Amino acid sequence: MEKRNFDSYLFHEGTNYKSYDYLGAHQYTKDGNYICSFRTWAPNAVSVSLASDFTTWDTPLPMNRVTDDGVWETTIENDTSFEGMFYKFSITGRDGKTYLKSDPYAFCSETLGSSASIVYDINKFSWSDEEWLKSRAARLESDKKKGHFFSAPMNIYELHLASWKTRNGETTADGKNYMSYREAADEISAYVKNMGYTHIELMPIMEYPFDGSWGYQISSYYAPTSRFGKPEDFAYFVNKMHETGIGVILDWVPAHFPKDRPGLFEFDGEPLYEYQGADKMEHRGWGTRCFDVGRCEVQSFLISNALFWMKEYHIDGLRVDAVASMLYLDYDRGPGEWTPNVNGDNKNLEAIAFFQKLNSAVFAEIPDVLMIAEESTAWPMVTKPASDGGLGFNFKWNMGWANDMFEYVASDPIYRQYEHNKLTFPMMYAYSENFVLPVSHDEVVHGKKSLIDKMFGSYDDKFSGMRAFLVNMMTMPGKKLMFMGCEYAQFREWDFANQLEWFMTEYPRHTEMQRFVRALNNLYVSSPELWEIDDSWDGFEWIYPNSSDINVVAYKRRDIKGNELVTVVNYSPVKREKFVLDKIKRGKYTPVINSDLYEFGGGGIGSTEEIKSVTEDDDRETLTFTLPPLCGIIFRRTGSLPAKAKKKQTDAKSPSKKDTEKNKKTSSEEESKKDKTKNTKKAETNSSAKKTASKTAKSKKKSEKNTNKA
Repeated sequence: MEKRNFDSYLFHEGTNYKSYDYLGAHQYTKDGNYICSFRTWAPNAVSVSLASDFTTWDTPLPMNRVTDDGVWETTIENDTSFEGMFYKFSITGRDGKTYLKSDPYAFCSETLGSSASIVYDINKFSWSDEEWLKSRAARLESDKKKGHFFSAPMNIYELHLASWKTRNGETTADGKNYMSYREAADEISAYVKNMGYTHIELMPIMEYPFDGSWGYQISSYYAPTSRFGKPEDFAYFVNKMHETGIGVILDWVPAHFPKDRPGLFEFDGEPLYEYQGADKMEHRGWGTRCFDVGRCEVQSFLISNALFWMKEYHIDGLRVDAVASMLYLDYDRGPGEWTPNVNGDNKNLEAIAFFQKLNSAVFAEIPDVLMIAEESTAWPMVTKPASDGGLGFNFKWNMGWANDMFEYVASDPIYRQYEHNKLTFPMMYAYSENFVLPVSHDEVVHGKKSLIDKMFGSYDDKFSGMRAFLVNMMTMPGKKLMFMGCEYAQFREWDFANQLEWFMTEYPRHTEMQRFVRALNNLYVSSPELWEIDDSWDGFEWIYPNSSDINVVAYKRRDIKGNELVTVVNYSPVKREKFVLDKIKRGKYTPVINSDLYEFGGGGIGSTEEIKSVTEDDDRETLTFTLPPLCGIIFRRTGSLPAKAKKKQTDAKSPSKKDTEKNKKTSSEEESKKDKTKNTKKAETNSSAKKTASKTAKSKKKSEKNTNKA
C-alpha cells in the first residue's frame, strides 16, 4: 500500500497520530519547481474547490475526491514558492449552499477577524534546547529509581499572553499593542526564573477569532495565533523558556469549538467534527459545538494535534480544558435534554475511551510530558493508567482544595473554628490522584474577586492572611499553580483587555508581597521535603490537625532521606505567646520562612534565630516560640543536640512510656530545696505524693501520676 493510501487508512481508523502530515497544505520541490498538495476531509460535500492567492478567489480550482470516506485533494505547481500565500476551501454541501472554510490543519492563519489559512513551513527555526529535553527524560528515570511519581518541583505560573504586559501598557482591544512572542519570551523568561517558578502555563495560543473567549474558542488548532508573530517566533518563545530552565505547558481545548462559519462548524455543510444528535451537539451555555470524540477521524485530528505541539514545538505538556464537560452526558443539560448511555447512566462512554486512547498514545510516543486534566468533579481514577481502567492523565487540578480554601480564607476568623475541616479534609483524598493545587484564572474573574481580595479583614489583614495561605499552599502535598498578578497581590480582578496592573508593585505592600512570593517559591524549589514525595503519606505527617479552637494547623513534610520541614500556620488574628510545637525530632531548628517579617510586610513578630528543642517529661521534644497572628512559619532542623543522658532505674518497676520517666525518687534534701519556692499547699501535696509512692511501689498504675507532681 502506498504511503498516501496507508495514511488515509489510518486516518479513517482513528490511529493516524500524525495526520497533519497527510491533510492540510504541504509544499515541496521537484525538478526545480514548487509543488503544493492540498487535502481536506469533507465526506458530506458535493464538491470542494481551492480558493487562493495563487488560483482565483472568484473561480476556485476544483479538487478531486480521492477516498470513499471523503478526502479531497489537489496538487498545483509553480516556478515560485507558495510560502505565505493565503487559501481556503470552497465547500458545497448537499443543501446546495457553498461556504469558504479555513483549513483545519493549517500551520498558520490570519487573525483578529480574518480567517484565511496560510501556506507555511514551520521548520524554519533552529532549536537549541537539547539540554532541557535531556533533563526532562532524566527526571523520568530519576522518578523510576526513587519509586515516586514526579519527584521533582513543579511550580507553575499561569499567564494570558495578550494581557500579561502590552507595549506601552495600553489596551489590547484594537490588537495593535500586543508584545510579540520574541519580546514576551525575553521578559517572561527572566521574570519567571527570578520569581522561582519552574513552568509557565499559557492560556490557549492556538488561533482564535474572539479576544473575549480568552483563547478557549479555537478556530485553527494547528496554528499558533498570529496576534503575536509567526510560527518561528512562537518556537523562539518556547526555546527561550527552555534555555532559561522553564517548562512550557499549553492550555488545550478538545471539548468544544466556536460556531464561526469559516471554522470547524458544520464543515462540509453538515455536522462533521461535532456530534450529530441534538442531545450532545452543543454546549448551549458556551454557545459552542462539542467535538464528536467517538468518531475515528476526529480522534485522529485531536490526538495528532496534542502530539503536534509536543513534537513540532517542544511543548512539555498540555492542560486539558473542561474535561468534566466531556465526561458527563448531562453536563449543563436539564431533564429531557440528554440521553442516558447503554448502561442507563450519565457517563459519556465515548469520551472515556477517547481520553484513554489520547493519553496512551501520547505517553507511548513521549513518556516524559505532562497531561493535566481540569476535571472539576470527583470522577475516579483520572490519573490512573488507562490499562488499569483510569483516564490515563498524570495530573489533575485539585479544584476541591481550591474551593474549600477560598471559602475558608473568606470567612471571619471568629467562625473559622466551624470551618476547620476545609483545611484538613483535602488530606483525606490527597493521594487518590496526582494533584496540582491551582489558583487559576477562573478564580479571579466574574465577581469571584482577586486572590488578595478574597481574604477576610482589613487592608493589612488581607496581606497577612494571603501570606499565611500561601505558606499553607506551598507546603501541602501536590504541585502548585498561580495565576499571573497574584504574586504581587493585584486587587483588581483580571481584565483580558488590559495588561496587568504592574504599577501596583510601586506600592510597599505589593512590593513586599512579591518579595515574599519570590522567597517562598525559591524555598520550595530548593527543598526536596516539599516535592520529592507528593504521592504518599510517607511525605506528610500531621502535628496539629484538630486545633480548630485557635485556627492553627501544623504538619511535617519529608523527603526520601527522611529530612523534614515543619510548617505551622495561624489563621487567627491572635498572637500566641509561648506556642508549643510537638512531635518533632531532637535538635536545633531555624525558621526558613516567617511570613510576618517586616521585609514581607508583616509586623516583625517572631524570631528568625535558631531554636533548640526541649525534652519534656515523657521524652517528647518540643519547640516553644511566639506564633504571630495570621502567619505561616516553616522550620528546618539545622543542627543536632548532645544525646540525652540515660536515666537510671531506682526500683524494680518498668518505666512507663507516658508520664513517669521524668519521675525519680529524690532525697528529702532535694525535695526541700524545691519546696522553698512553693507554697505550703504544694509542699503538703508533695509529702502526700511521696507517702503514696512508697505504699504502692509494687504497683505500676496511678502512683506515678501523683509522684509526677512531686
